[in-house]
Amino acid sequence: MPRHPNEALFEGEKPFPIIPACEHFAGTEERIAKAFQLQEQMGPIFDITMDLEDGAPTGREREHAEMVVRMQNSELNKFNMAGVRIHDYTNPYWKQDVDIVVPGAGERIAYITIPKTTKAAHLAEMIEYIRETAARAGIKREIPIHALIETHGALHEVWEIARLPNIQVLDFGLMDFVSAHHGALSSECMRSPLQFEHALIRRAKAEVVAAAIANGVVPAHNVTLELRDQEVIYNDAKRAREEFGFLRMWSIYPAQIEPIVRAMQPKLPEVEEACAILLKAYEADWGPIQHEGNLHDRATYRYYWEQLQRARVMGMKLPDEVERRFFADSPAGTTTR
Repeated sequence: MPRHPNEALFEGEKPFPIIPACEHFAGTEERIAKAFQLQEQMGPIFDITMDLEDGAPTGREREHAEMVVRMQNSELNKFNMAGVRIHDYTNPYWKQDVDIVVPGAGERIAYITIPKTTKAAHLAEMIEYIRETAARAGIKREIPIHALIETHGALHEVWEIARLPNIQVLDFGLMDFVSAHHGALSSECMRSPLQFEHALIRRAKAEVVAAAIANGVVPAHNVTLELRDQEVIYNDAKRAREEFGFLRMWSIYPAQIEPIVRAMQPKLPEVEEACAILLKAYEADWGPIQHEGNLHDRATYRYYWEQLQRARVMGMKLPDEVERRFFADSPAGTTTR
């Protein structure tokens, strides 16, 4: 019997993370609950990031972190697709965040997001503290880390950051990045079209994506400030995906989720082509094949297999034969983290 593509195409290699293309932020208990309810309605096509940084009321940081643990462990979290953003390295509460969240919900937490990194060494220290805390709590899994690139220092060291252990995602933080230019970039650079056209921002986004992809890390695009206009939201996500290669994007409002996912999905003709090619390759036990006059081998198989997995994670319907051959043991929404 032919081998599964994960076995045949990635022998001895770490597979690229296949995770949802949308990451929805929620800070209050009410908004987190609504996000979980929306996730159940729409299906497991987006992650939820519960926010301890901007979401935490001043003076109630501990209570807020404890609430997040409670929500993480609640019945509302049906898919275990929720992460947590903790405070940054300069904030005295970041270790408290880790001490509460990791022992309390480390077996279920999808990832930990770390904001405002300025030096790779600082991020490395935080990652090591998370790993040590998990080990002390008897948690054997490695918790994925998402690193926010939103400062000049982080951009300067982005390749070093991308190589750190457990890094799964590099998030580009546009608002803080623009603010860090002290007026050299106008506020118009926080929205389209300048967020895609100003030379300094194009350079930054391209560098983040290049460093991420080269190190097997997912690049995630910043939010769009448009909350309701579906066309604007869709076009921002589409430009991020097609012009820069971002594979994921933040959402800060429920209406942003669907157009982001739609814009980030692989195109239907390519998904159909991937199904046809991979089924032929499977029958050939992953040897070279011809399809519609073109030669395909392991190099193209790897591309199409990742696209197929990405399409499924984003809720696209696949043929029954593809589901049976390649995803029989993987419930819908299964990710490769």
